[in-house]
Amino acid sequence: MNDIGICLAGEKLYGEDFDANQIRDWFDDEREGYADLGAKDLDENEYEYNALNIFHGFRHLPESTRFRKVLGFGSCFGGEFFPIANRIDRLTIIDPSDAFVRTNVFGVPCTYLKPADTGTLPFSDGEFDLITCFGVLHHIPNVSYVVSEISRCLEPGGFALIREPIVSMGDWRQPRPGLTKRERGLPLDLFRAILKSNGLSISHQGYCAFRAIPKLGDMLKLRVYNYAPLVRLDALACTLLSWNVRYHATTLWQKFRPESAYFVLKKST
Repeated sequence: MNDIGICLAGEKLYGEDFDANQIRDWFDDEREGYADLGAKDLDENEYEYNALNIFHGFRHLPESTRFRKVLGFGSCFGGEFFPIANRIDRLTIIDPSDAFVRTNVFGVPCTYLKPADTGTLPFSDGEFDLITCFGVLHHIPNVSYVVSEISRCLEPGGFALIREPIVSMGDWRQPRPGLTKRERGLPLDLFRAILKSNGLSISHQGYCAFRAIPKLGDMLKLRVYNYAPLVRLDALACTLLSWNVRYHATTLWQKFRPESAYFVLKKST
């Protein structure tokens, strides 16, 4: 089996062994990728995943906890923080695009910084007590290193919420409508191993993004993942079909599966 075949089989993560020049080229291709797909025309009030994040993520955090310093890794306009904005003292967002920059998010003071193409984060060890990273790592080549940086910047006992696609998203060597040039999903077993090897224990793992649910939402003219009943239906379908998780589908039946995993992680003390 050739290298691409090994990656499509989910046995190796494409991009993990890239050198500095390859990483830089990847970073340049993805810099404005999400913004150019239309996100730059939105704002924090048009965020479409609040109910999803509450169900799979925020409700699993300690209810009484107030978060002193929060990092949003690739959080664009910060819409994901609406459900817990009244519990955040200070917010920092790492994002490559200039399209999203603002001084506060839902009344929370916010600082925007650009990422380094290496993935190194410009923060002290243990600086944040909560880090979110939703649908970002699959746009990055050197995932293991970036996860190690997220863990380094998280205080012992702190929480990280990470949601990523766990399917290939098609053959990333070819143009794919609605997707950026470089993005590809993260094979579930490899991703879990990366998280654990960097001192992040899995407090909760859920499955989401069964492809029939957005189509149902379109029929009902609803933002699927902002509507709690559909989020619960999606979670149920994904759980029932989790046995069929396969990284790169080659038949129609193999596409009946959850396409993303959602992790609530706690850093070891």
